[in-house]
Amino acid sequence: MLSGRKRFQDLSEQEILALAISSEEDDARIYRGFAARLREDYPATAKVFEGMAAEEDGHRKALIDLHQARFGDTIPLLRREHVSGFYARRPVWLVENLPLEKIREIAGDMEAEAGRFYDLAAARTRDADTRKLLGTLAAAEAGHEERAGELARENLTEEAVESEDRRAQRQFILTWVQPGLAGLMDGSVSTLAPIFAAAFATGDTWNTFLVGLAASVGAGISMGFTEAASDDGELSGRGSPVKRGIASGVMTTLGGLGHALPYLIPDFWTATITAIIVVFFELWAIAWIQNRYMDTPFWRASLQVVVGGGLVLAAGVLIGSG
Repeated sequence: MLSGRKRFQDLSEQEILALAISSEEDDARIYRGFAARLREDYPATAKVFEGMAAEEDGHRKALIDLHQARFGDTIPLLRREHVSGFYARRPVWLVENLPLEKIREIAGDMEAEAGRFYDLAAARTRDADTRKLLGTLAAAEAGHEERAGELARENLTEEAVESEDRRAQRQFILTWVQPGLAGLMDGSVSTLAPIFAAAFATGDTWNTFLVGLAASVGAGISMGFTEAASDDGELSGRGSPVKRGIASGVMTTLGGLGHALPYLIPDFWTATITAIIVVFFELWAIAWIQNRYMDTPFWRASLQVVVGGGLVLAAGVLIGSG
């Protein structure tokens, strides 16, 4: 009790009903918030959440009616955060640009938690009508997955599902794949010349590694801030600038470090041959990503990336050797 919160096992039957009422109200609001967020891009799924919110409203009304019959019109103010050890809703609904699948996963977790609560609450009540209603609500929450399936069948036609999946895939590509790919290309290709020029100019693997590390980290920071500052995502629909900046910056750094790390090997030629092999796989990986996510024909992606990267590598070697 030092925390100022009541233990669940110490709640009276009136307080259990009050807690159930506030929980149903909160869940209905969360579902309506999901529906509002999804309505523009995923209208069919938004209707599913609107239907689930209506179900929660029905539960709340039944609980209020029972409370009025047993305890009167004054409902104690009791919420989840007032009860020690009670499950809490992480405010994930406040996070912008939640993926569609994440929202569906959150809804499933909410239903499971509510079902467990009603099972425990029903076991602690002695009044027959209260126990009956709480047991009914426990079964209803357990059956919400089935109800969600019914709502989905009503609203999510095959065409709607395909359309929403395409939108989700497109958003993933715009927010993560495109900036990440741009960063990987920049980090892999632009750092080739300075790293291999330093290698062949000095013949020193440690100094070459330091040059590669500096070039990679510097390029990553630059690309990350450039991507984040170039577009706030509002008009373009490309998503959060922070996410795009992270994707671009991290992939740029990794692209450069891929062929800088081999120079931790003390022997110059072993390190250089290993770095060239890494470059080969990096460039083919970029070509594959372009083909997989950007629908670029593989031969064209290979020509652009592999040939271009090879020319940059050759330029670095020639400059360093001269």
